[in-house]
Amino acid sequence: MRITDVVEITKPIASPIRNAYIDFSKMTTSLVAVVTDVIKDGRRVVGYGFNSNGRYGQGGLIRERFRDRILLADPHSVLNDAGDNLDPHRLWAAMMANEKPGGHGERSVAVGTLDMAIWDAAAKIAGAPLFRMLAQMNGVQANPRVFVYAAGGYYYPGKDLAALRQEMRGYLNRGYSVVKMKIGGVDIAEDRRRIDAVLDEIGSDARLAVDANGRFDLETGIAYAKMLRDYPLFWFEEAGDPLDYSLQAALAGFYPGPMATGENLFSHQDARNLLRYGAMRPDRDYLQFDCALSYGLVEYLRTLEVLKQFGWSPSRCVPHGGHQMSLNIAAGLGLGGNESYPDLFQPYGGFPDSVTVENGYITMPELPGIGFEGKADLISVMRELAE
Repeated sequence: MRITDVVEITKPIASPIRNAYIDFSKMTTSLVAVVTDVIKDGRRVVGYGFNSNGRYGQGGLIRERFRDRILLADPHSVLNDAGDNLDPHRLWAAMMANEKPGGHGERSVAVGTLDMAIWDAAAKIAGAPLFRMLAQMNGVQANPRVFVYAAGGYYYPGKDLAALRQEMRGYLNRGYSVVKMKIGGVDIAEDRRRIDAVLDEIGSDARLAVDANGRFDLETGIAYAKMLRDYPLFWFEEAGDPLDYSLQAALAGFYPGPMATGENLFSHQDARNLLRYGAMRPDRDYLQFDCALSYGLVEYLRTLEVLKQFGWSPSRCVPHGGHQMSLNIAAGLGLGGNESYPDLFQPYGGFPDSVTVENGYITMPELPGIGFEGKADLISVMRELAE
């Protein structure tokens, strides 16, 4: 049993939308395939992965560093103890050989993308959905029912309040009970009008979360916190720079409601510093670490250990990214749910075709691996790469 090839292609996921910090007019993702010599049900086992939106494709790093480390590793050294499957932890160690600690930069995204494909291949070889494989490995009960929320509300050329209301109503019509919109890209008075319009539209049918994408300095963050605390929000997300833990801690004194952050923290050490210095509150706040951007599931397991040490439940984790990898982690390891993008970043976001949202929850299908094969538009793009 061995990996015979690792293939990467950079794909566009461009859109005219913007948040408070960036636009997505030139956004890309890396699509990767980890090809094995294993045959299951008459088909070669290939694991697939891609990186989440908001960080660009990592083709250079994948092709120039990490691909060769996988292919040049002794095939027996990256198998599990039984020798009957790939060992994602040993493959992760091979990828990270000769890498200095700290300064994560973009390599965390490259490794996270490949890690996704490796776990997909390993679960397919085991003949199990990844979420059930993870639950068994960790001695916990899998829960195929996962909370999801609809992320949208971006700034868009010509998008008025009526269009914003229509978008949010559309998410409710598809079964979501929590919706999210962007703030911080216009002045505070205009954002207040946008929030009022959405809350008027959704009424008691759903909850609203808001996301500043790290835009605010302390003064602006406090002004928004004072404005937002008048509303019954699901959460106030990523007010300031993700590494400015003192800003996050200061805002907790002005905003008593739930806050969320973490999508731009890329290691278990970063997570530890957030919990040490960011005044995050385990009874109400949410952590949004995204395995596809932060060295993959192998590192995410270390992050969950850090949370445990600080008295946090994995149920306070609701990952960024809207991809099926995090859905499997949520179902297998008891996370609090997952982001989803019903209309954006396709075909990479969303769920298998048979899955629907009901009262804010989806039920994971029993598909081997991550379940990409259940999403027709996505698997067709993936198979063009390596099958």
